Amino acid sequence: MRLESNQSAPQFSAKNQNDEKVSLNDFKDKFIVLYFYPKDMTKGCTIEANEFSSLFDEFEKLNAIIIGVSPDSINSHQKFIKKENLKHILLSDEDKTISKLYGVWEKKSMYGREYMGIVRSTFIIKNRVILEALYNVKSSAHAQKVLDILKKYAK
Repeated sequence: MRLESNQSAPQFSAKNQNDEKVSLNDFKDKFIVLYFYPKDMTKGCTIEANEFSSLFDEFEKLNAIIIGVSPDSINSHQKFIKKENLKHILLSDEDKTISKLYGVWEKKSMYGREYMGIVRSTFIIKNRVILEALYNVKSSAHAQKVLDILKKYAK
């Protein structure tokens, strides 16, 4: 089931790249940009992560935290961050609990083959409320679009 604007954001807790527990409630009064991506170190995911990281300071000025979520392990996230010099948090969702809560673990198809996977999606959240729910986003130029949306809320 997909989520929509003005719904309560599902509570989550997961380990970040430093093996530290991160929860939705850790960021009270901040904007949270929660983005889901399929896999560390793949072309589209690397483009998206690098764009979010390059705009990190702009998001910070708007009192926003960026959190990427994928089914990859903590170890994979550590390698991805080191290789790409990423500045934001990456959460490990190996059991897909968060992905299912946010409605981004769906049946997909490629070349006639069906499989379960992450639908690239982003949620802008503040005080446990979803301000924007963006599904099936493109990796390129997405971070700038999210920043532009966030600027409207930050006024």
